[in-house]
Amino acid sequence: MKQDRLQVASKLLAVFVWMLPELAEAHAIMGGTGFVSGLLHPILGLDHLLAMVSVGILSAQLGGRAIWLVPAAFVICMIVGGILGILGIDWPMVELGITLSVILLGLAMAAHGHLPVAAGLVFTGLFGIFHGHAHGTEMPAVVEPVWFTLGFVTGTVSMHLTGVTIGLISERLPVGDQWLRYLGAWVAGIGFHILYELLMPV
Repeated sequence: MKQDRLQVASKLLAVFVWMLPELAEAHAIMGGTGFVSGLLHPILGLDHLLAMVSVGILSAQLGGRAIWLVPAAFVICMIVGGILGILGIDWPMVELGITLSVILLGLAMAAHGHLPVAAGLVFTGLFGIFHGHAHGTEMPAVVEPVWFTLGFVTGTVSMHLTGVTIGLISERLPVGDQWLRYLGAWVAGIGFHILYELLMPV
């Protein structure tokens, strides 16, 4: 069963890597940089990157349907948050919400997925709104909103797939579970550092 899930995750990641140049080229033909800008937006920000990969790892730790339900909840809610941001609709404490997502996702990983799937869906979905709102409000004025949104959704899904792959591979290693616990603690530590800088700016 684990072998089957690992093969599926690896194939999905390979398909994404294979399609990425085609997507970028297709958008370049349309004469814009919205897709590429949106694609890089969640990947180049450390807080966004850690949260995206952590969602994938946590979903693999939870197992079963959570492998796709948890990332799907995040992406759907992120799109909603992105639309709110693009429309200029305020969402409270976005930066704090993003920082807390890094901390709590790291702690959930360190607990090795001992979290009810329903709770995982709720809090990853809520954090998705914060991340999406940030993407929407920080969208460059010169890009096309639809392509930018497609870009940051694609970037997010790729990070989720990376996290799922890391989680599934780790399950096959003798000390994989322990390694993921340490990784989760490290992610949470980075989140606390970001929180300190957010609340106590120099």
